[in-house]
Amino acid sequence: MEPTQDYPLFGGAFSATLPPGAIDVSDLRPVPDNQEVFCHRVTDQSLIVELLELQAHVQGEEAARYHFEDVAGVQEARAVQVEAVQPLPLENLALRGCCQEAWILSGKQQVAKENQQP
Repeated sequence: MEPTQDYPLFGGAFSATLPPGAIDVSDLRPVPDNQEVFCHRVTDQSLIVELLELQAHVQGEEAARYHFEDVAGVQEARAVQVEAVQPLPLENLALRGCCQEAWILSGKQQVAKENQQP
């Protein structure tokens, strides 16, 4: 079994530990500058890390949900499931001087791949 690997994101601003077999999609096709996209060759699952613009009308946990649901709408997701929304301790963030709070949302969206119908 391949070991997990730390992979730098957004030019090394931070990193993520990826599972064995993760493929950087930017090696296969163009990916927007505000995204890091990985796929897995066996499971056909994707992991997308996306930097999003502040939406002042929502805060905290609701902001995480807002962005997740917004992406689902843009992608015409057939199914959307939020599994967990948790605050990140600011002392664990490299950008702690820039943030008053940080949240992580884990969830699933069922969307069509690039050349498939929704």
